[in-house]
Amino acid sequence: MTGPGDPGPEARQWGNIAADRLRSITERIERLEEERKALAGDIKDIYTEAKSAGFDVKVLRQLIRIRKQEPAEVEEQETLLDVYRRALGM
Repeated sequence: MTGPGDPGPEARQWGNIAADRLRSITERIERLEEERKALAGDIKDIYTEAKSAGFDVKVLRQLIRIRKQEPAEVEEQETLLDVYRRALGM
């Protein structure tokens, strides 16, 4: 029996389904956020290792960024950099 303000059995069922789905999505995101945090810590440790081995971390980060790009994009950037350097007499 439903009273005033009671959404009824169908709406309650929908609310439970939506709440279960929302809880599932939220928990999955939270797990992935924890994994991302752990991975970020691992990456930081590797950069620390690289630095202690004598590598320049700033250059290493730049190298990794370049490796993510398409070869044509890298070539275009290098060409423009060369043009700009010549224009500045470098």
